[in-house]
Amino acid sequence: MTTLKNDRFLRALLRQPVDTTPVWMMRQAGRYLPEYRETRAKAGDFLSLCKNTDFACEVTLQPLRRYDLDAAILFSDILTVPDALGLGLYFETGEGPKFKKTIRTEQDIAGLGKINVATDLDYVVNAVRTIRQALNGQVPLIGFSGSPWTLATYMIEGGSSKEYRFTKEMLYKTPELLHALLDHLADAVTDYLNAQIEAGAQVIQIFDSWGGALAHREYIEFSLNYMKKIVSGLIKEKDGQKIPVILFTKGGGQWLSQMLDSHADALGLDWTTSLTHARQVVQGKVALQGNLDPATLYGTPQTIEKAVKLMLDDAYAGGEKTGYIANLGHGITQWVDPAQAKIFIDTVHDYSQKYLG
Repeated sequence: MTTLKNDRFLRALLRQPVDTTPVWMMRQAGRYLPEYRETRAKAGDFLSLCKNTDFACEVTLQPLRRYDLDAAILFSDILTVPDALGLGLYFETGEGPKFKKTIRTEQDIAGLGKINVATDLDYVVNAVRTIRQALNGQVPLIGFSGSPWTLATYMIEGGSSKEYRFTKEMLYKTPELLHALLDHLADAVTDYLNAQIEAGAQVIQIFDSWGGALAHREYIEFSLNYMKKIVSGLIKEKDGQKIPVILFTKGGGQWLSQMLDSHADALGLDWTTSLTHARQVVQGKVALQGNLDPATLYGTPQTIEKAVKLMLDDAYAGGEKTGYIANLGHGITQWVDPAQAKIFIDTVHDYSQKYLG
């Protein structure tokens, strides 16, 4: 077992002392990097990039060559599970992911098979194993999945949505059908994430990208409860090391107190929630991650530095010395200048020593 050269991300997740604030970026391997665009062109398209082990490993490592990041995240997509269920994932230029088949009836749900991760998603498992080996202990590797609610919205709508018309119609008209679908997905995601852990993922993040579209009671019933089910079914320890779990609900800052019951080790925040407020709510029971607005990286070096410092001031306002990971409040966008991302990362490391040094 390779010893980690940089374990501050894991230490912060477990609320242990750190020398400086760890930082990584959601979607850190992406279109804003010219080397990523070059590799994607070689692969032919996005799905081919995801499904080629060597290419997936290469783009995972690319941001680590540019930046002083404290974690790597598996390069994949949140929709691998519904794709493995036979829905026919494809990407329209400029329109995002779409499915050839939708799930809207009792018969549709009954027809969903059980995923065999070892065969249906072997390319993800192989990528995790290959990336972990290539990292050689440089930083921890994050595995991930979409939440059942988020996956269900794509499966029911046939792609991304602003209104969630068909999903919410099912929720309010035939909730038992939606529960059946979510339960099926929770089982599949649990198997999928456990396979990633067995292959070498050292941290797990569940992306609940569309949880914030739900009303208060419905969020608890149709999103959080299924994430709790997943967390309870995950492998807790591998090679003598705890496997921390991060829950990230975009638009979910109002549910932090309810999320504490999930038994996750950390909660991700988008940019609409104050870190000072979040620290007060969680009372040191979990770590927090976030939450710079990704659009901040369009700014000048001075405005980026200022925003990062204010974020860190909020994170440490209560006198805490750990339990915080800097990140963006959602994924970095394709229009960001890579040099601006470096300012964010370096400012986190430099300025946080004011509180941790």
